[in-house]
Amino acid sequence: MLKHGVCLFVVLLLAGLLSASQRPNVVLIVTDDQGYGDVSAHGNPELQTPNLDALHRQSLRLTDFHVDPTCAPTRAAVMTGKYSHHAGVWHTVRGGNHLRRGEVTMAEVFKENGYATALFGKWHLGANYPYRPMDRGFDEWLGIGDGGPGTSDDYFWNDRVNDVYWHNGEQVHREGYNPDVFFDAALDYIKGYNEPNPFFVYLPTYAPHDPCTLPDPGLANKYLDAGTPKGRALFYAMIERVDQNVGKLLETLDGQGLADDTIVIFMTDNGSTHGRSSFNAGMSGGKGSTQDGGHRVPCFIRWPSGDLGEARDIDTLSAHIDLLPTLTELCGLELHKKIDFDGTSLVPLMKEEESDWPERTLFVEVQRKAEYEKGWRSAVLTQRWRLLSLDELYDIKADPAQKNNVSAEYPEVVEQLRKRFDDYWALVTPEDRVFPLPIVGTEFDEEVYLGVSELREGTLWNHAHTASGKPISGLWHFEVETPGAFEIEIRRWPKEVDGGTISGVPPVTKTVDAWDYGPKTHLLYGDEFVALPIKEAYLRVGDVSDSKQVTVSDESLVFEVELGKGLHELDAIFLDEAGKRLTSAYHVYIRRR
Repeated sequence: MLKHGVCLFVVLLLAGLLSASQRPNVVLIVTDDQGYGDVSAHGNPELQTPNLDALHRQSLRLTDFHVDPTCAPTRAAVMTGKYSHHAGVWHTVRGGNHLRRGEVTMAEVFKENGYATALFGKWHLGANYPYRPMDRGFDEWLGIGDGGPGTSDDYFWNDRVNDVYWHNGEQVHREGYNPDVFFDAALDYIKGYNEPNPFFVYLPTYAPHDPCTLPDPGLANKYLDAGTPKGRALFYAMIERVDQNVGKLLETLDGQGLADDTIVIFMTDNGSTHGRSSFNAGMSGGKGSTQDGGHRVPCFIRWPSGDLGEARDIDTLSAHIDLLPTLTELCGLELHKKIDFDGTSLVPLMKEEESDWPERTLFVEVQRKAEYEKGWRSAVLTQRWRLLSLDELYDIKADPAQKNNVSAEYPEVVEQLRKRFDDYWALVTPEDRVFPLPIVGTEFDEEVYLGVSELREGTLWNHAHTASGKPISGLWHFEVETPGAFEIEIRRWPKEVDGGTISGVPPVTKTVDAWDYGPKTHLLYGDEFVALPIKEAYLRVGDVSDSKQVTVSDESLVFEVELGKGLHELDAIFLDEAGKRLTSAYHVYIRRR
């Protein structure tokens, strides 16, 4: 393995040889919940992905490439070149999905080296200042709610077709199907790009993440007609739609004369959801699992003019944490701030200069809770071995399905891998629960929205949960940079639900555009709108508290408060007629008065 100092020296040397205009463009595609087996080039007998198959034929294929078993942690590792635990990301909600302040992102590295940077798609590393894409190095940003369509911080009426998006911090309506919107925006960006310096385009789709919906039934019919179960048919149809868009992207690069000088990377963020029940490339487990099926994913890298040799498989153990060090070296980027990468540059492997490539040990965790338990739901990976939860040992070469625990036969291997995990644990655990603090009242984000997915103690992660009146209890935390007078608005329904009173149900104002082969729903995850017997609203910020009675016509209640500089804890709850707590407020907006 290359040492950090050696890697940095090589990077600086290359940076001195390449001007910004000589460096390649980079397009990084990351799909959501598509596993290793969810590509027809990997042997899937049902799914058809002709464009990904073509990219596969043209690329270096990392066939033993690993990510985190869930989405936000993988995205943090890709952006930083560090293990997600090391970068402070441990969950998809509850603040555990916010990339820690001070971490240097891939976008910032490219931007500091003269690249234009753009993100079209899923961020999932923070929705408020200073955690948004536009705060972390992206010049151009088009996305939706941080977690995805239908999640509690997404626009309430979004259903993946004809939705409301965030564009550089402003809400805009875009016609079309969600994956198409992102790819079309990326293609328009590339076609219209005429700067002398190169671009970095990050294209992380929300597809094929559940719930699987389509703009029309056409794509799924052939799978249904062949007898594929409905859930998997829609899942495969979404992948096929992404595949079509990948084809358009590759054609655009060709048509613009950019294909030779553009690095195209395709990967996914974790193991499969629906696909693992049919074809999983011989692996066990899927999304959320520490078995290989949860974190071994496709990774194709194409750069025609990059002197990388013939398209081929590279079966050496590698991971998402390697991408940023690798791109730093391939593109000759200078690091303006020292980064202690957990990953390493794969350039020697890619250029077949790996005669002295040492054995690596990588680590995977799935600890979606407020406090870590050392080793719980973990995996230690080497080229031959997998140690799960520091207890079960599998010979991955002889037993790729991980059916036979051989820990009793190789106790010395178990002990050795446990010691390596000890070293990893010492590296990643300092400050591993530094929770995010959105900053309110700034010129960069004039109104901060706090939804239930930001509560630390619990969470409701989609609008169907809040619409059905499911109770939740917890506190929000935020930071005030400049003291002053603020308004805190609390609501049962978000602002975009016109006429949705605190104690009643909203009128239906959005037709359902997406097709899911089920009953037409007004919310992506369901359509149950439940009235709550709310009679009073209570607000506490630090040591200051206030309450207001709720009338039948109130759409929201606004509290005026003075907030000092620094950290604040907020509790906002709804009470019934007897003064009994019903639930925390579902939607909170904070703005300077």
